[in-house]
Amino acid sequence: MSIAARVRDYIRQNFLFGRDEPLGDGDSLLDRGIIDSTGAMELVVFIENEFGVEVSDRDLVPENLDSVGGISAFISRKLEQQKPAGFAAAAA
Repeated sequence: MSIAARVRDYIRQNFLFGRDEPLGDGDSLLDRGIIDSTGAMELVVFIENEFGVEVSDRDLVPENLDSVGGISAFISRKLEQQKPAGFAAAAA
């Protein structure tokens, strides 16, 4: 399952309570009333536990946490940063 699919599934189960509402990658979770500040913190805990990345205070910006696409891109960047320095060269 892709990062976006895992994030979307989590949002559907925990904030939409299983409702199958359309949720595009660019839809604002805040503007649509899907999450509030408490929900954002729940989302951070999910990201840290599910993907093994640390979310710092400076990461807590709308660009990273306000849409499925933004969250997925943020997680991908964090995972890329965690790779050992020689990993990319060895994989090529």
